[in-house]
Amino acid sequence: MTAAVTTRPAPDGLAGSPSLRLIGKRLLMAVPILLGVSVLAFWVLTLIPGGAAQQLLGAEATPEQIRALEQQLGLDRPAPVRYLQWLGAAVTGDLGTSLVSGQPVTGLLGEHLAVSAELLALAFLFSLALAIPLALLAAIRPHGWFDRLSMLLSITGLSVANYVLALLLVLAFAVNMTVFPAIGFVPMSESIGGNLHSFVLPALGLGIPLLCLYTRFLRGDLVDQLQGEDYITTARAKGIGPWRVLLLHAFRNSAFGLITVVGLNLGTLIGSTVIIEQIFALPGLGQLLLQAINTRDYVVVQACVVLFAVVTVAANLLADLLYAVLDPRIRYGSR
Repeated sequence: MTAAVTTRPAPDGLAGSPSLRLIGKRLLMAVPILLGVSVLAFWVLTLIPGGAAQQLLGAEATPEQIRALEQQLGLDRPAPVRYLQWLGAAVTGDLGTSLVSGQPVTGLLGEHLAVSAELLALAFLFSLALAIPLALLAAIRPHGWFDRLSMLLSITGLSVANYVLALLLVLAFAVNMTVFPAIGFVPMSESIGGNLHSFVLPALGLGIPLLCLYTRFLRGDLVDQLQGEDYITTARAKGIGPWRVLLLHAFRNSAFGLITVVGLNLGTLIGSTVIIEQIFALPGLGQLLLQAINTRDYVVVQACVVLFAVVTVAANLLADLLYAVLDPRIRYGSR
């Protein structure tokens, strides 16, 4: 009798990678989202009273001068035509030219993006570096004195608006103590120490509310894990110590929720970043966006809004990929 020979299907290669399929699905979902954001932003910009030509020429400009400049800038064409022309160029990477400065928009975004990215990175680093150990210390003894103190500070921090907190930081550390500068920006190319020194107060103003949010959320999830999950009871029955149970079991599962909050929180931070950059005079995307709105520089405003949407979508995609790193079963669940 001849033994039956079983053959295995050939590996799918990169195309069959669950992680790559996940990325592909998220990117396909991002296309209509970004398209909708661009349409909505363009439509809202057309409703703003005034125009770029009027702003550039001033209040004493005649209607003839305004019409001539609008023709020169291409603003006399119908809004749908202007949007389709912008979209066709944007697909190729050309976001247009600033109506005010005449500079390529991609260059302006690159200059200001580095400042905003550094501010966000420092704020996230500060908040997560403190929130995780504080939440662990609070969760190890629920309702103890440290737990109550951390929750009181978290609720207080969440109750203070970003701009109020930023002004209080300026008053305390720039006016009274003169430890950090109230305004100003030092490029990293000039001085790394001076650059970090100029970012301390802005990063604290943006990061302290994040610290309070992450501490409160992570502590609550850890306590729920420790008090209501069977795998925690099993680990304790095996004689595993409380800190090992907390770090190796409860924290790993709670990390999923924290990643979700961080990913979703990045989109809401855009508004806070605009305010913080204005208070501390940082030349970031927030300042660029406000200047473009004031001068009716529609091309720059449109590019900033789309870039913010891209960053938000990318943050959620990164969160999904981190899920797969922490738990490979999620990666294979998309088959």
